[in-house]
Amino acid sequence: QVQLVESGGGFVQAGGSLRLSCAASGSIFSTYAMGWSRQAPGKQRELVAVIGSNGITTYADTVKGRFTISRDSAKNTVYLQMNSLKPEDTAVYYCNARPYSRTLAVHWGQGTQVTVSS
Repeated sequence: QVQLVESGGGFVQAGGSLRLSCAASGSIFSTYAMGWSRQAPGKQRELVAVIGSNGITTYADTVKGRFTISRDSAKNTVYLQMNSLKPEDTAVYYCNARPYSRTLAVHWGQGTQVTVSS
């Protein structure tokens, strides 16, 4: 069973930065692409960044140029560096493991709150 534990959320003023971390329970990066999604109150969950097993990254237009997803395979950890934060970035951020095989399920962390004040 894949377990994901996020950390690093908090309260920041607009223009500030935060780095989120997601620790996985094992060496899963070859089996799963890793992503960060977010959900604001009253809104649908949004996938904001993904890093594939080959290291290729993709971003939602809403965060492109401001957020960077990366990973440390030795630590089984994925990061989301968030710069130039805006109030509209306020949400609960979820780490997720997205399998390449259709026989496996997507796994989610418990979420970490990010609040950006104006």
